[in-house]
Amino acid sequence: MPTAQSILTHSPDLAPIEAVTTPVDADVLVVGIVADAGAADDAAPVVIAPGLDDGVASMLATVARSVGASTKVAATTRVPAPDGVQAGSVVLVGLGASDDEVTDETLRRAAGAAARACRGLGSALVLLDAERAEQVALGAGLGSFRPAKVTAKNDGDDETMDSVKVFVSDGGAEAVARAATIAECVGLARDLVNTPPNLLFPGSFADRAAELSREAGLEVEVLDEAALAEGGFGGILAVGGGSSRGPRLVRLTHRGPKGRPTVALVGKGVTFDTGGISIKPAAGMEQMTMDMGGAAAVVATAILAARLGLDLTVVATVPMAENMPSSTAYRPGDVLTMYGGRTVEVQNTDAEGRLILADAIVRACEDSPSHLIDTATLTGAQMVALGKKTPGVMGTDEFRDRVAELSREIGEGGWPMPLPEELRDGLDSEVADLTNVTPHRWGGMLSAGLFLSEFVGEGVEWAHIDVAGPAYNDGAPEGYLPKGGTGVPVRTMLAVLEDIAAAG
Repeated sequence: MPTAQSILTHSPDLAPIEAVTTPVDADVLVVGIVADAGAADDAAPVVIAPGLDDGVASMLATVARSVGASTKVAATTRVPAPDGVQAGSVVLVGLGASDDEVTDETLRRAAGAAARACRGLGSALVLLDAERAEQVALGAGLGSFRPAKVTAKNDGDDETMDSVKVFVSDGGAEAVARAATIAECVGLARDLVNTPPNLLFPGSFADRAAELSREAGLEVEVLDEAALAEGGFGGILAVGGGSSRGPRLVRLTHRGPKGRPTVALVGKGVTFDTGGISIKPAAGMEQMTMDMGGAAAVVATAILAARLGLDLTVVATVPMAENMPSSTAYRPGDVLTMYGGRTVEVQNTDAEGRLILADAIVRACEDSPSHLIDTATLTGAQMVALGKKTPGVMGTDEFRDRVAELSREIGEGGWPMPLPEELRDGLDSEVADLTNVTPHRWGGMLSAGLFLSEFVGEGVEWAHIDVAGPAYNDGAPEGYLPKGGTGVPVRTMLAVLEDIAAAG
């Protein structure tokens, strides 16, 4: 585990994953179990374990019945390995009922839960679906993640080196390697979100993002307070003005071949949000360390684009600020001149994310992208409307719907939301071009989306993903999701980038 000095520079703690085409000895064996829909309630479950001898599978089914192992998706039961199994123990993981479709998401969740159950046990051999090895490996990689803990010394958790071997059909090794790369970048986003705010602030966040991006081969530009002031980034400067740790704007570019599409990514990087002068209640404020979840996801996605060699240009524009109350903090009633010249009346300093995003969106549109995706832990209204696991997706109609559809396909659950015309009037101001909040509580997520839409360049296909709930799990680990930072929506943005690249 990293110390306070090293937490920002350590690699995500995930089990190494490799593909095997024949079952091998391991410390623990992972197999799937499903309820036999046509049998009596007390019948033995059916064991799903490609590559495993039928006799051994039958024996494991008997063991599963004897211990009452649950077949609920992602439920795990660990039992001693019976004779004939070359492992110390077996993890039985539920895949549902035999008449249920075993979807890609079912496999990811089951593999993730199994990998978490195997932590600290050494090597694991996963026998779930040899034909869909990428989904199994991705779930296992994400599920094996362990959040970094700041500690003065090694606490002994690393004495046993975990590893995961995924049984694959011929040609599956490349898919497993891809899954491992995706899991590592999602793990990076999770680690950034989980890093305490006294260690991750705009300057250190920018430095770490720049370092990792250069290692991946990205072009890097970092604007400090002086450069932001010279450029007229009024939103970022205002939000960051109350902190002794000044704001930054980080620009990361993965350069694709000439003539290929350019896609802009923008992510909210408020490294800690007190609410500013419009201060938040104390209860739960410690979770505001995750208010840079959008920025973490965008940085990780840009790095992932480079590591996978995506066939298009990706330009990430990442504003970073700490929203603090002080004598230099911006105030309700201030009028800000944003990057590009629009003016905004501040009515609530806790609606700060949209202000730094607005500056970044205008700057991003100067690169003439065909598409722009911005993401943020933007509004509590997202959780009121959709719960803690479903991102709200707004934007230009066709692109919004495609982003939401791809998000659901890969298991992050995005849902398309409207931008109702009647809510726009609430953003009118008597002293500026617009205000940063509406005078009522209705449709708060949608009003934030309408505010951002005012800064998107003409002709740019745009989607805004609100991940206020999905970016951070404050409950127990589940499936491949850990407690704390989740890395949502890295996989959604990757899916969209690959879709755009494929369409040309």
